[in-house]
Amino acid sequence: MKNIKSKITAVLLLIAACTVLPAFDRNYDKIQQEHMKADGQKFLFRDVFGTEFMTVLNPNVERHDYKTSSFKRTDYTMTYEGDQRYQARRGVDISHHDGEVDWKKLKSDGIEFVILRVGYRGYQSGSLNEDRMFQKNIKGALEAGLDVGIYIFSQADSEKEALEEAKFVLKRIKKYKITLPVFYDPEIIRDDEARSDNISGQQFTKNAVVFCNAVKQAGYIPGVYSNMLWEAYEFDLEKLSDFVIWYADYEEKPQTPYRFTFWQYAEKDGDIKAPYDMDVMMVKVK
Repeated sequence: MKNIKSKITAVLLLIAACTVLPAFDRNYDKIQQEHMKADGQKFLFRDVFGTEFMTVLNPNVERHDYKTSSFKRTDYTMTYEGDQRYQARRGVDISHHDGEVDWKKLKSDGIEFVILRVGYRGYQSGSLNEDRMFQKNIKGALEAGLDVGIYIFSQADSEKEALEEAKFVLKRIKKYKITLPVFYDPEIIRDDEARSDNISGQQFTKNAVVFCNAVKQAGYIPGVYSNMLWEAYEFDLEKLSDFVIWYADYEEKPQTPYRFTFWQYAEKDGDIKAPYDMDVMMVKVK
């Protein structure tokens, strides 16, 4: 009998192991099908995992006019060549996950700006927390002569919470010289249950607008962190037209046809083994 119970237990555990799914995985296949019912120009892109998706482009959203062939990546350094209309400034984005940073070395290596995480909202607890390295990082970055932007990892589930996040950020940056945008970074957690699991794209957009308007009213430049999946299926980009876009895409060229000013082109310890998350800021030459 003992052996029979053991075998039954083993079988049940095997069944459980084979049927467990991630706590949440947004069904973009279904969302894609709904979007493809619309008329318009079709657009194919790949997500960070290499999965291909199709969407219909919004003709009412401004497009960028960069020459994608001008983006040149060598190891983890991105340049923009052969187009005299724009220049690319080199940057990184930093949080406490990066540990101690040698800011003077970054500056001497040609890094011109940094986007610092000021804090985050717990994706389950909902509590707002300051990044434990923020004070040290912002002082080090400014002392090294870098331009500084800010972002918060958001898990706001409402406009009320998005406004709370804006106030949290503004309180912590008011004594520092912030010359680059303050970004709203809403995140979907793929491998665990999270507060953002059931938030609609419409609500994500409303949250971003509330956050950015509060930042603008306080005298800072507001911005939104995005990627091609979000631009295709989540955000109402028409409602974000007044804000700077920080676009994330780890392909060799940016896939989005829509406007962006900042491009996060590599992740720390990603495929190209960058030392930090790497960015460029596109500046129009006057």
